[in-house]
Amino acid sequence: MKQKLTTGMKLKKIALVLLAALIAAAMLASCKPAGGNDTEKTAAPVDGPTSEPEDDYVLKVGALSGPTGMGMAKLISDTKEGGASAGKYDITIYSSPDEIRAALISGSLDVAALPVNLAAVINNKTGGKYKVAAVNTLGVLYVLEAGNTVNSIADLAGKKLYATGQASTPEYILNYILQKNGLDNVEVEYKTEHSELATLLVSGQVTLGMLPEPMVTNVLSKNADVRIALNLTEEWKKVSSGEAVQGCVSVSTDVIANHKSVLDRFLDDYKASVNFVNEHQDEAAQMIADAGIVAAAPVAKKALPNCNIVFIDGDNMVSILSEFYGVLFAANPASVGGSMPGNDLYYLK
Repeated sequence: MKQKLTTGMKLKKIALVLLAALIAAAMLASCKPAGGNDTEKTAAPVDGPTSEPEDDYVLKVGALSGPTGMGMAKLISDTKEGGASAGKYDITIYSSPDEIRAALISGSLDVAALPVNLAAVINNKTGGKYKVAAVNTLGVLYVLEAGNTVNSIADLAGKKLYATGQASTPEYILNYILQKNGLDNVEVEYKTEHSELATLLVSGQVTLGMLPEPMVTNVLSKNADVRIALNLTEEWKKVSSGEAVQGCVSVSTDVIANHKSVLDRFLDDYKASVNFVNEHQDEAAQMIADAGIVAAAPVAKKALPNCNIVFIDGDNMVSILSEFYGVLFAANPASVGGSMPGNDLYYLK
């Protein structure tokens, strides 16, 4: 016979069921991490904020001896002496543009400091595999004379001038200045090596020659009869609204695509190196000599103020180079690889 539940008994049973449910809920809550909810997963403990793994790619860098490579001296020193750049960059100094050209065309360099017209030629020759990331050297050309017959650009009329840098920026800069001044009667004879012309000026076999720094300082230190007759950077400014640009930094598109963080770090380090070289010339001169960029620290120290070492990137770089490349292209399209460089030549980080 079934027992009929009274109203009191029903309430008591309901209370017991609710109590059981509360106990079960409390037990479940004690098993969860604080602050969690039923849908959360317990996170693995971490020691700190998560980040992408650092790219440890070692950048292969080339630079030329002379002004084009001088701004890299502090960076080279840090790389060799265990400084902040140690292990990050493999830097080689080349003695001629032809050597660095061959290295770029073969793809064995990621970055190169080189003549500005060569950078455009390499870009064309490799189908756009190298872009220009910065200007690193402005004008460094001077006319030297053993005598006192040349005191203005007009005084070159009818004279024979020895020079170096044929088929490169020195030739195009000189030709542009002569043309703009209406000097079509200056005979120019080119020597292959800067050192050859420097030796001829020191010995007195040549009395009028155009050379870049630091060869200028080298000649002046060895022959007191030789003086600076003309600063071609200043002569350029008289006939052009832009800058005479001689060196720049080319970067591989493969590195841009695959190791951008490494490349951007290098450009920051390089800019810091340029600033150091310009602001601490005594220390920098020794670093330049130690790196083999210039033969002796005293020569490097005397030459530095006339070397116009800079680091110009971004839109300012594009503006300066676009105008300068326009001059080169008008003079000789082959000087920039056969076609006028466009905006796709430049890397803006």
